[in-house]
Amino acid sequence: MLIKVAIIDDKSSNRNILKDKLLRHGHFTITVMAEDGRDFLEKMKNLDEKQLPDVALMDLEMPNMDGVDAIAAGSSFFPSVKFVVLTIFDDEEKIFKAIKAGAFGYLLKDESAENITDMLWQMHESGVGPLSPGIAHKILQMVQNNELTLVPKAAGANQKLFFDLTEREREILQLLVDGLSYKEIGVRLSISANTAKKHVINIYDKLHVNSRAQALHLAYEKGLL
Repeated sequence: MLIKVAIIDDKSSNRNILKDKLLRHGHFTITVMAEDGRDFLEKMKNLDEKQLPDVALMDLEMPNMDGVDAIAAGSSFFPSVKFVVLTIFDDEEKIFKAIKAGAFGYLLKDESAENITDMLWQMHESGVGPLSPGIAHKILQMVQNNELTLVPKAAGANQKLFFDLTEREREILQLLVDGLSYKEIGVRLSISANTAKKHVINIYDKLHVNSRAQALHLAYEKGLL
């Protein structure tokens, strides 16, 4: 059985090199190649359930939508996909944000092709998220120093920071959850219906969704309210 993989990286050379490495292993097939998080989510929406990748290898620093936001949104919309960071960055802040967003594993690009493919295969066999040794050591240090505290998604205080919603936008998101129309939101907040609509468009853009239903699903999943 082949493991279906998505590769998300803003550099086409990196995507192609990684694709070749995985295909040479013999146990992987590539179902999605994307240049950033937004491109990844758009391509995922066009796949049927059987085509969805088993694992998404996600770079962190990318234009349009970075890896952390893509993992946060993707893990909500596509819960069957295991998101594994594959990056050059090993600083504590990025590790913490990626794990909080829903990363299942964290690998460094300087790992050998053999190590990367072996760790992904072991993840498939055992269900244990892969970690580069250096990342595992840093996470251990963060836990020992009480710098890494993970909470359930619903607890959500730090989840709100991923999408940078303003206080007014969170207020309007709550009114959307309550089922209010643009006109009703305008009356409630003493703004025009057109202004309320512009706020909602901004909210959709920050959450990387296209509809009220998607926004509400993501809000509940990520504890944004």
